[in-house]
Amino acid sequence: MFVPMADGTILHADLDSFFASVEQRDDPRLRGRPIAVGGGVVLAASYEAKAFGVAGGMGGRQAKELCPDLLFVPGRFDAYTKASKAVFKIFDDTSPLVEGLSIDEAFLDVSGMEKIAGTPAEIAARLRVRVRDKVGLPITVGVARTKFLAKVASAQAKPDGLLVVPVDGELAFLHPLPVEALWGVGKVTAGKLHARGITTVAQVAALPEELLVSLVGKAAGRQLHALANGRDARRVRTGVRRRSIGGQRALGRRGPKTPEALDATLVALVDRIGRRLRAAQRVCRTIILRLRFDDFSRATRSQTLGAPTADTRPILAAARELLAGAMPTIEREGVTLLGLSLTNLEDADAVQLALPLDETKASRLDAAVDDVRDRFGGASITRGVLVGRDPGIAMPLLPD
Repeated sequence: MFVPMADGTILHADLDSFFASVEQRDDPRLRGRPIAVGGGVVLAASYEAKAFGVAGGMGGRQAKELCPDLLFVPGRFDAYTKASKAVFKIFDDTSPLVEGLSIDEAFLDVSGMEKIAGTPAEIAARLRVRVRDKVGLPITVGVARTKFLAKVASAQAKPDGLLVVPVDGELAFLHPLPVEALWGVGKVTAGKLHARGITTVAQVAALPEELLVSLVGKAAGRQLHALANGRDARRVRTGVRRRSIGGQRALGRRGPKTPEALDATLVALVDRIGRRLRAAQRVCRTIILRLRFDDFSRATRSQTLGAPTADTRPILAAARELLAGAMPTIEREGVTLLGLSLTNLEDADAVQLALPLDETKASRLDAAVDDVRDRFGGASITRGVLVGRDPGIAMPLLPD
């Protein structure tokens, strides 16, 4: 049985156009101008660019047609990581209950803090000021009784805003919104609902749960019915170990992608992701290759290893096998994004060692290379296949 919380004490804090905002913060010449991070493909767009319809994942040529004055800037993931850590430090100083969702957003639970820190709205306002003053970035915060409503509130308050959803006004806030505001409603589900003339959350809430289940499936139907009626019993969770580590590289739409070029991109991704895996002292069992094609459709392929590992060699071998299997489709459809995820993670010290019980040469080599890169920078050691190639920016799929 769902038991509502007495007060709206959950904050959803979301940095605005994070990558683009970092670039504008660090280069005054970019402030107030439409910019896009990336090149062949837009990785992130400033709000000045979004006003023209420019969006992440859009091809560079299309973005330039929409916004002739658009400025492209190369991505600097080290700068984004540093900014994210500074912001999360403020989150942790604001509340003991912080659940990171990605590199630029988190839930905070401020229940029980009113006597020492003020109301949730006051805490949220102070959080926004601290992030602006200490990190130099705009951040939007939604405050509500549930995680879902807090996240919807922050989306409605963007950019650089604060929105509090009163407990007695939840449905009045939620029901006029389009069905796309509900978690789990993408293009396919929205299309099914629109075909029935259902365009608002209020209309979803009015449907019998059984009808929703028949339209979109059992799990999705039950979830949509609950959310549309303001029910979300999930709590802010801390200390949750991540289930996957991944990254992706936008490739652009211009020209064919040779197998050699794609392999170099894959090698760079494996190097970066493997380094993060080992730094977190985790091992993986499953490798997932993610592809986006010229028509914006997507595909995934996966392979599960015989034993969990953090070694580069078996991970790269599996990734190359997956890429080879996808090459006929890539050659036919074209590819604009290549991503890789390492999943089924376990703690490295919890895995039973395979015989022989000694550290492999490959593991020692990975550790030595990681150490050099940690001390002297990621570009201090480069694979031969990557020499002379643009390393690009490998966007993380999930935060560290």
